[in-house]
Amino acid sequence: MNYPIWDIAMGGGVLMAVVAIAHVVVAHFAVGGGLVVAVTETLSVRRGDGELRELARRSSLILVLLSTVFGAVSGVGIWVTAGLISPAAISALIHTYVWGWAIEWVFFIVEITTAVIYYATWDRISKGAHLLLIWVYFVSAYLSLVIINGIITFMLTPGAWLQTQGFWDGFFNPTYWPSLVLRTGIALLMGTAFMMLAALRGTPQERARLVRYLGLWMTAGVLVAYGGYRWWEAQLPASVTDLFRGTSPTLPQLATVRHLLLWALAATLVVVTVMMLSLPRLRVARGVAAVVLLASSVVFFGGYEWLREGVRKPFLIYHYMFSNGLRVSDIGAFDRDGFLVHDAWATQGVGQGPVARGRAMFRGQCSSCHTIDGYQSIRASLPDDPDMISGVLMVLHDMGQTYTKAPPGQPVNVATLDYPYMPPLVGSEDEISDLAAYLGTLTGTDGTPAAQGGRP
Repeated sequence: MNYPIWDIAMGGGVLMAVVAIAHVVVAHFAVGGGLVVAVTETLSVRRGDGELRELARRSSLILVLLSTVFGAVSGVGIWVTAGLISPAAISALIHTYVWGWAIEWVFFIVEITTAVIYYATWDRISKGAHLLLIWVYFVSAYLSLVIINGIITFMLTPGAWLQTQGFWDGFFNPTYWPSLVLRTGIALLMGTAFMMLAALRGTPQERARLVRYLGLWMTAGVLVAYGGYRWWEAQLPASVTDLFRGTSPTLPQLATVRHLLLWALAATLVVVTVMMLSLPRLRVARGVAAVVLLASSVVFFGGYEWLREGVRKPFLIYHYMFSNGLRVSDIGAFDRDGFLVHDAWATQGVGQGPVARGRAMFRGQCSSCHTIDGYQSIRASLPDDPDMISGVLMVLHDMGQTYTKAPPGQPVNVATLDYPYMPPLVGSEDEISDLAAYLGTLTGTDGTPAAQGGRP
């Protein structure tokens, strides 16, 4: 955990969500759009269909602008943001999957290079060579997804990696294949939704045909995404699915998100069936369909990402590293030696004394999820009684002992813990008392009872 701490008023989680959601939407469009454009141009060449060829040409501009410009810039933004917010997690992922990331970057370079050449060579090279470019683009884009999917799913379901630390054990984890199917369906949804904008610019005589053609792609995307999602849910541990399934879910907000994303996918299928496949000639239907499909697809995708991130709490890497960068294996050492001994960066610029040390404890262990008065405000959630604050902190501290007492190779079921959605608090009892004193200042009390007595 000994990394510099980036204090951000809006909260690191909010910033990460804004950057990441924008990027993943475009990244999946780059994959799905590449496939639809490749098949569309292939059909146009084989059939001599000029209108399909023009659809592919118009879509290629959107593909280049979004995937190679916005996608590349936002991708760099994810690395910078994640590296500042969660340096320990990024370090762990790089050390475990450095060659996976390297391969993905090679695929990405091939992807953006072929995309630019493809767009720039319309009617300048042979049709066969031009088709080869777009298929190379799609294959490299999809292989990029294949690699990233293994790393993303590893963070929620590391599987046998927890015992072996093996590359392939973590990469081909229990949710790898379901997630790949799900993201393939999402890619088709994103690609088709953005291509609808290009279809609406077709000739009046051909627009209905193009809309119906894209409707078939969108239907395939809905079915593949739904199947992948159900498969993904089925592969999750029971302790995870209990959080958002059943009549009494442990986290009702995640249950609401689950219902929302499934209804969004159902709405997508209804709009496709009615407006794209049944009534493609209605001018108002085409415009409404384009807007609604893009919105509902993004809601489904965003809901899934929210759910995936939510069920992983309090971990960044399940049963290995908590959301504040604390590794499960380090709990004993941090409790024995004290937290601030192991995290010198937390004390930088906070001053001396119990309250100052308490602020350092907050910065090092709490600020990754909580701000003072912004998103997930710690001030708003604190009780007024300083002894109550100290009592809660000691309960969180005791959680760590539960983790360290788990049998080797058998991680604790976090759903059975009293506070399963927060990392355990580590450090000496004096440091925890200092943290209680600091939190007491946020509520207008001096925190004296908690600061002087160790355990309440």
